[in-house]
Amino acid sequence: MNARLASLLKRLQPAGVILFARNIKSAEQTWSLLRDCRKCVDTPLFTCVDLEGGTVDRFREVLEPTPSAAEVFATGDRKAFQQHGRIIGDNCRGLGFNVDFAPVLDLAFEASRSVLGTRAVSANPRKTVTYAREFLAGLAAANVLGCGKHFPGLGEGKLDSHHELPVIDKAMKKLWLEDLVPYRTLRRQLPMVMVSHAAYPQVTKANTPASLSKLWIRDVLRKRIGYRNLIVSDDLEMGGVLSAAPVGRAAVEFIRAGGDLCLVCHREDYVMHAYEELTRAAESDKQFARRVAESLKAVAGFKRKHEKVLRPSKAPSAAIVEKLTRRLWEFTEKVRLEDISHEEESRRPV
Repeated sequence: MNARLASLLKRLQPAGVILFARNIKSAEQTWSLLRDCRKCVDTPLFTCVDLEGGTVDRFREVLEPTPSAAEVFATGDRKAFQQHGRIIGDNCRGLGFNVDFAPVLDLAFEASRSVLGTRAVSANPRKTVTYAREFLAGLAAANVLGCGKHFPGLGEGKLDSHHELPVIDKAMKKLWLEDLVPYRTLRRQLPMVMVSHAAYPQVTKANTPASLSKLWIRDVLRKRIGYRNLIVSDDLEMGGVLSAAPVGRAAVEFIRAGGDLCLVCHREDYVMHAYEELTRAAESDKQFARRVAESLKAVAGFKRKHEKVLRPSKAPSAAIVEKLTRRLWEFTEKVRLEDISHEEESRRPV
């Protein structure tokens, strides 16, 4: 924490903050930073992190590396799926986080293998649901809110939306029966849904990212699927969305399309652009102002509903950190041995 960051938080009064590996040096330092962020904001704060395990693991230098979703899924053990969520949730809670942007609900199709890798668990939507449902239950048992991502699905995406706009040329009928199944099935279990920066021209008749599309957010996710909780954008600094709109306009269009929480994750000037554009649009456009008010009401109601989850956790003592590390190591070994056992079984002659 420093005076500049404190001033920014006090001025913007954001719904939440998100930390990355660059912000996380030790358990105590991370917890203290989040505590200091809370002091600057008047309402209970979403303290967020991306922690899936495997390649997306912000705690690997502080605790132990966490197994990926695909590694845990390969055990075929539902108890392990839930334990994965519980251990990740306990680790989040121990360091002061109350929101984990996981699990990934993208299907593990061949097209996206080089992009998603071990983040996606199966090309079968029902099997993806089985893992995700247990993982979410594990997070909830640890008092951490999960988030399904990346709606409507990056399984057929050949490009990384961090850098470019994936164009997924797939008909709505096929998306409904494949990529959208996890969102349809888990609509009541998902505290948040994150919308991707990918284009679906067969659905929207344009290369508009889903994150800026009323059709995807309002018509499909809200109305057709019936999702009622919070909708969050993927990082609005990513190349996939900046190819369509500068960050300020992207923030406005995401909220206009029916979103609730804009993620702007790196540059302070981009944070300010988004804030100023949202403020300007709300002051000059009555219809947009009503949309903002609707979203603010939804966020406030969600925070009241999850008041206990948003309460700060206790500072992590050395003993707690040691316990979390040991439990994570034991789980990792269990997953590794299960995987070896499955490999050996598959090699046995029939």
